[in-house]
Amino acid sequence: MPDITRRDFLKLMKGTGIAVGAGLVAAPVVAYLYPTDLSIYPAEPALVCAENELPVGESRTIPFGRYPALIIHTADGLKAYSAACTHFACTVKWNNETGTIDCPCHDGYFKVEDGSVISGPPPKPLLKLETEIVDGNIYVKVSEA
Repeated sequence: MPDITRRDFLKLMKGTGIAVGAGLVAAPVVAYLYPTDLSIYPAEPALVCAENELPVGESRTIPFGRYPALIIHTADGLKAYSAACTHFACTVKWNNETGTIDCPCHDGYFKVEDGSVISGPPPKPLLKLETEIVDGNIYVKVSEA
């Protein structure tokens, strides 16, 4: 069995380091270019919560495909939107004190009634989602229209 020299050992370690480093860089690139789930929104309605768990004036943010969904129980009923701001996809939040949907990243503000832009850099309204109540549970889904 041949003896390994110090120089050969260092070359082996250098090659191993390069291979590991390349793998660490390549893995996220491959994951980005070839995502496992290409759908942005789920095909089936998503459970939000039981109807009695969401009082008037409160909201819930739930996972909903690639972007979360924001469901708000207003005095006029349930309102649901994609929680991804139309400016840079930051997650928007319900502000019960002002009655607006706020984007904390760049001070974008949306109307709760229809998701339209009040002010800030967002170029278009939030994507409106549909809600339905089935057996006392609130579900949200992508609008069919």
